Amino acid sequence: MSTPLEQKQLTRGQLAKLAGCGVELIRFYEGKGILPTPKRAANGYRVYDAESYKRLVLVLNLRAMGFSLKELRSWADLLDGEYSCGEGHSLADEHLKLVTEKLKLLRAIQRRLAKLVESCGDGELPDCPIIDALLPQSMA
Repeated sequence: MSTPLEQKQLTRGQLAKLAGCGVELIRFYEGKGILPTPKRAANGYRVYDAESYKRLVLVLNLRAMGFSLKELRSWADLLDGEYSCGEGHSLADEHLKLVTEKLKLLRAIQRRLAKLVESCGDGELPDCPIIDALLPQSMA
């Protein structure tokens, strides 16, 4: 049995509203080849179906996890053909490694920033130790 969405043809605006994004974002992803070019109705208008909705939501979820446009293209390539769990696993694992590295960098930034903030005490010093620490000591 099909759901109402599977029986419907949606406009870009309806699809955007249903997915919780803007029409420009859909247009952007179509232009980048991440979302397929939509079919056209007899009147020439673009129409979207349940598969369009599913793919858009997948893309939105991937973006929410920080996948880049290049990575999204890889996911789109998978969806355009036969794919295996192993291929999806590989893409997700590579992204997980990048996220892990970014977290290490962010933790290092957090530690440095905490030390800088601590060096200011309560913020009542005449000169700012943060600015002094970040300015170069000489032009050498």
